[in-house]
Amino acid sequence: MSSVEQWVDGVAQTTRPDRIAWCDGSDAEYERLVGEMLESGTLIQLNQQAYPGCYLHRSNPTDVARTEHLTFICSEREEDAGPTNNWMSPSEARERVWPLFNGAMRGRTMYVVPYIMGPVDSPYSKVGVEVTDSPYVVANMRIMTRMGQPAMERLNGNEEWVPGIHSVGDLSPDRRFILHFPADRTIWSVGSGYGGNALLGKKCFALRIASVMGRDSAWMAEHMLILELRAPDSDPIYVAGAFPSACGKTNLAMLRSPFEADGWTVRTIGEDICWLNVGPDGRLWAINPESGYFGVAPGTNFQTNPNAMATVRANTIFTNVAMTDDRRVWWEGIDGPVPERLTDWQGNPWTPQAGAPAAHPNSRFTAPAAQNPVLSSHWEDAEGVPISAILFGGRRATTVPLVFESLGWEHGVYVGATMGSETTAAATGAVGVLRHDPMAMLPFCGYNMADYWGHWLEMGQRASHPPKIFQVNWFRRDEHGKFVWPGFGENMRVLRWIYERVTGRGTSAARETPVGLVPDGADIGADELELPADRVRALLEVDRDAWEPEVEDHAAFLAQFGEQLPAELREQHRALSTRLGLTASLVK
Repeated sequence: MSSVEQWVDGVAQTTRPDRIAWCDGSDAEYERLVGEMLESGTLIQLNQQAYPGCYLHRSNPTDVARTEHLTFICSEREEDAGPTNNWMSPSEARERVWPLFNGAMRGRTMYVVPYIMGPVDSPYSKVGVEVTDSPYVVANMRIMTRMGQPAMERLNGNEEWVPGIHSVGDLSPDRRFILHFPADRTIWSVGSGYGGNALLGKKCFALRIASVMGRDSAWMAEHMLILELRAPDSDPIYVAGAFPSACGKTNLAMLRSPFEADGWTVRTIGEDICWLNVGPDGRLWAINPESGYFGVAPGTNFQTNPNAMATVRANTIFTNVAMTDDRRVWWEGIDGPVPERLTDWQGNPWTPQAGAPAAHPNSRFTAPAAQNPVLSSHWEDAEGVPISAILFGGRRATTVPLVFESLGWEHGVYVGATMGSETTAAATGAVGVLRHDPMAMLPFCGYNMADYWGHWLEMGQRASHPPKIFQVNWFRRDEHGKFVWPGFGENMRVLRWIYERVTGRGTSAARETPVGLVPDGADIGADELELPADRVRALLEVDRDAWEPEVEDHAAFLAQFGEQLPAELREQHRALSTRLGLTASLVK
């Protein structure tokens, strides 16, 4: 008996399912699961003429987003989890959480889901096995990973694999936990059916566990998009970008260039997760470990992301969106007028006078990457693609310019370590609150973030040709609360400047400021957009008075890491303070 079979038998002895089903990832298996879920009401069939192969799922109203306060790192020592993670010792997990699995699958089927994170033939890909009692999870895992037979073939070669146990339990928030054990690469999830908590290949494996694996084996697992950026008559460059959830990451990865006819194009490699390895040429090479998109629906439309709209028109599972009378999907921000009547995300009648959104603000679509009309032909290259630039970005209404280039790798790591963003509906809690989200990894780093930054610094030394690092901010607002930058497709103007900064081609220069290198208005097409001088200034200015409390906030955030904070980040903080003419609030 293989180690996987032994492990599955052991889990079954505790969870007591009525039957065990080993998933092969076939079309027939998927169709059978969908049929069973339609019969049970787990899925609702949408209009098959408008949305062939598409279905709607409604989750429990208490189970609609990642539950960060119930997500734990179970290292032996609390300091190994660090101050930004919730910590639970492995012994407490066994006493407190493991009993919740006792008989949890009684009356249900336990599905065994072997899967590959990454292209099937890539040496950088990894294998996982999830057991779950949710057919909805199985169907989503089939879209999001290379599931079934290809994974079994790698497992039969005795490859290292990551075990994950998931049960929806009774969906009680009081008995909901998502646990990660870095030492033995194991994941436990109970009491939730929401994607970020239940699709264990996604955030749990591909970020929290993989970040630890990367630290131990000299590679990186990052919450980043990967895009291919091509200039006229030139070879492409590849850009990775870290943005907190619901901050435009998918829109940027699938951007439709307004200059496509001129030869400036964007193609998608990945829109959420990126694994980086140092290649033989000294560059960082990236793979997308996923095979599908788990995107935020509200705000997605033919202006913000026409390619996503095309992607989700077939073979897609929608979760917690609204539905029209003719069984089409609807959400706030979708194209067209608001219907007079809808069925909301909880299955209730809805009208525009309801006083509440028809679709949940964190409603989602799960769609195959292969349906993306701008998918790069290199998205499954076994060796990955070489990264020339890394972008850090979040929602900032003030202070942070539209774009600036860091002064080097160490400064770029500091920029990523101190980035902040206004919170969104992708996680439970208040929306619109400014919080630090280093490298967009605050909810996803599987170990002490100070050590994580140290790993970034080490990777910059390992790579003889590391990428340039930039910060972007599409979300600056004026005194009336209006966005200053048009965003969406016009973000191509910023990518064009980044391309020229990376390659040395073109005429784009940069103005040195205390925070980094900033373009002139002409370099981002301010004249073509007919942006008034005051708006250009608002986009690109570095206001010393606004940055003084920003730097003080950096100091307070970094201070919580104490002696574990890398000395290089202390020095970068001092250098930034000096460039701004400040002397107070330095990290000690």
